[in-house]
Parts: sequence; C-alpha cells; structure tokens
Amino acid sequence: MKTGLKLPNITFRTRVRDESVGGPNPFRWQDMTTDDYFAGKRVILFSLPGAFTPTCSTYQLPGFENGFEDFKAQGIDEIYCMSVNDSFVMNKWAEMQGIKNVKVIPDGSGEFTRRMGMLVQKDNLGFGLRSWRYAAVVNDGVIEAWFEEPGMCDNHGEDPYGESAPETLMAYLTEAKADAAA
Repeated sequence: MKTGLKLPNITFRTRVRDESVGGPNPFRWQDMTTDDYFAGKRVILFSLPGAFTPTCSTYQLPGFENGFEDFKAQGIDEIYCMSVNDSFVMNKWAEMQGIKNVKVIPDGSGEFTRRMGMLVQKDNLGFGLRSWRYAAVVNDGVIEAWFEEPGMCDNHGEDPYGESAPETLMAYLTEAKADAAA
C-alpha cells in the first residue's frame, strides 16, 4: 500500500456485547464495513501477526493504548488494532490486556489483509496466513501515511518491530502538525 490509496471495502464479522441477549455470553454477531470504521475520521490502523503474541502484547498494543490521549491531541479520532484472528480471539485479547481506548478489528479470513497486500505465510511458526506488521494514518478511508516493517516475506525468521511502533507514528504526527502550523 502507499499513501493516497483508498482502503479496500471489506465486511468484518464482529461480536459485540448486547445485554438483551442475556445469559453468560451476551454477545451477538454484527457486520461492520470498512466505511463503518474509517469514513469521516482520521484514525491510526495498526496490524500485527497475532493476538496474544509477545511483541504485540508487550509493546505495540499497550503502547497505542497508553498513548491514546496524546494521539487524540494530534488529531486522531480512533485507534484500531487489526489481526488475522477471529472476533472471539480479538475480543478476549483486548479484555485480557485491559484495553479501553484502542478498538480491535478481526480480519478472521484475512481478506482485508490480503487486499492490502500484507498477507504473509507464517507456517514456520505454526500460524498459517497472517498479517505483516504495519501501521497507517488513515484519513476518511485514504492512507495519509504508511509505516511498514522491513523485510516483508513469507516465513520470515524474525518479527521486526519499530517502523509501526507508537513512537514512530507520534513522531510523524508531531512533525506533520508542526509543518501545518508553519
């Protein structure tokens, strides 16, 4: 993907809490589209290889969560975390991480990730198809800025992290805000 391109139009299968369902598991299915998430907003989207994985759980997701107010001050409306995991896994991971501000998007079939050109094989880790790690600033569904980890390939022996880190995106947003003010 590149700056200036529009995100692919996808329907995501999500599970949302609905107390009217009752019982011990009050959730229902709700389809959400790319437009539902991105239209009319300036957001950060970051995608990672998998929920519950070490780098994602220790640095990337908590970093965006803890920096949420600072990102809002830079003109960001929402922060979305995406992974090629189903809604059950993404919701449980967010719950286990104590996430209140970052919203998770399940790309269970990997369709969005594939159409973004970021789907890779991680069979070497027993993961199957997953997302290469990236982040983007997205303005009304169009990529404003793109941050991709180097070395994208199938069955990569390492999990590079830095280009898509919260600190990298904050540096971009701070510089862009200063440039706009100048």
